[in-house]
Amino acid sequence: MSLSFPNQSRSYEEAGKRIRFIGHDGMFEISFFAGSDLFPGATSEAGCLRAFDDARVSIYQAARRAYSGARKPIYVLTRADFG
Repeated sequence: MSLSFPNQSRSYEEAGKRIRFIGHDGMFEISFFAGSDLFPGATSEAGCLRAFDDARVSIYQAARRAYSGARKPIYVLTRADFG
């Protein structure tokens, strides 16, 4: 199976200053986090969520690359995943 993102929801996690989103590989749910450092111009929760939405395609591509390298239950995307 391949990783898909049928649910477009995402949420801001204040404690980690990151955005959580979910991918699916068949029946398996995979948690992803995108750190606010990926959105340097965003200074608020709403700004981070907006920046995530604007970059959703490239974030999903980075998530697929990270997931294809090693199957883990949780992924935290960094700038290196976008290279």
